[in-house]
Amino acid sequence: MFLGYRRTAALLVGLTLLLPTWSGEAHEIPADVTVQAFVKPDGGTLRMIVRVPLVSMRDYDFPVREPGYLIISDADPLIQGAAVEWIANYVQMYEGSELLARPVVAAVRIAIPGDRAFRTYDEAIANVLSAPLSDNIELPPQQAMLDVLLEWSIMSEESDFSIDSRFAQLGIRTVTVLRFLPAGGTERAFQYSGNPGLVRLDPRWHQAAWRFIVLGFDHILDGIDHLLFLFCLVVPFRSFWALVPIITSFTAGHSIKLIAAALGLSPQALWFPPLIETLIALSIVYMAFENILGAKLKSRWMIAFSFGLVHGFGFSFALSEVLQFGGSHLLTSLVSFNIGVEFGQLFVLALTVPLLELLFRKVLPEVGGIVVLSALLAHTGWHWMTERGGQLLQYDFRAPIMGVGFAATALRWLMLTLIIFGTAWLLRLGFERLAGDAPPREES
Repeated sequence: MFLGYRRTAALLVGLTLLLPTWSGEAHEIPADVTVQAFVKPDGGTLRMIVRVPLVSMRDYDFPVREPGYLIISDADPLIQGAAVEWIANYVQMYEGSELLARPVVAAVRIAIPGDRAFRTYDEAIANVLSAPLSDNIELPPQQAMLDVLLEWSIMSEESDFSIDSRFAQLGIRTVTVLRFLPAGGTERAFQYSGNPGLVRLDPRWHQAAWRFIVLGFDHILDGIDHLLFLFCLVVPFRSFWALVPIITSFTAGHSIKLIAAALGLSPQALWFPPLIETLIALSIVYMAFENILGAKLKSRWMIAFSFGLVHGFGFSFALSEVLQFGGSHLLTSLVSFNIGVEFGQLFVLALTVPLLELLFRKVLPEVGGIVVLSALLAHTGWHWMTERGGQLLQYDFRAPIMGVGFAATALRWLMLTLIIFGTAWLLRLGFERLAGDAPPREES
């Protein structure tokens, strides 16, 4: 009898495990989803018009007729619930620092993807408020779009608005294209992947500054290759006077190239990012070998400055996608990101330098410790360099087309080169004066 119970239980468990495979096909997660949206304050109402693929409403089986066309009239009762569950519930709007109440779904409408209604806000709102499509239209559910009009009550159209949209659940890869139309201002466009967190639609300068300080700080802590390079820089020199020219030079180098890249001076070729990533790995290998052979302070600052130029392009790759969140405060955002990077570097140094002192005092002799640590760093950097170099070699390298555009780019790079050499000259003068004022020190 007990054996019979066990067999029955096993059968029930097996059936339970099979059930998801029976129902999963009907609501498969779309691979790529693009969300289009407008946000506009108008008097006492904030409106948001959203267009999403109908297939992203996965919990709903919309009625179809042979050979697979949507029955729009029968689907209309369902799209209201879909709009609430998949759109309204995943949008939070703020007026100033106050979270607004849940939005009202003012209108929903099934749309044809090629109607181009989302070219402007006026066309989009006119489309969503128009009569439903006819059932005579041959529209498969996989091609249909869903337009949703959300509304919030606000105190003033002149307020500062922020949005936290969490549309990543609509697909495996979700891209949101959002356009904000402030009252009496210029349209601001945003494009981001996944859930970016709180986005200020028209940020003030101090809001942009704080956001990018945090981004710069987080980027240093998340960038293991930048951290290893920084570690290579400071292993042989742990006194304050030794670190000042090294860190200052690295900062100056990456600041120049970061700003230059943000202003559009970096090459747009597909091979350029892999090239920079390979050179960053090379910088770790080079610095590690220099530590093993014996680092000299007089040359260390120049090497740090040179590789800082390379790392600046690496920082710019992380910055390029989020620079849009700074609104009109481009320079403020760039400077703030740099400040955040520096805070991150100082934080890492504040932890690293005492640990190195403790390591060399209690565990390893200093000379041997520098060699062992540098060898480990060189090993890691070498693997990164070969891996990234292999990816780089897969690209097709072509000579640039000579013309007016090439000449203009060359002129900008010439000006950038002059800035680089000028900065290096000023750094040298400053360090020579600093060395004259510094207390005597021993070099490694």
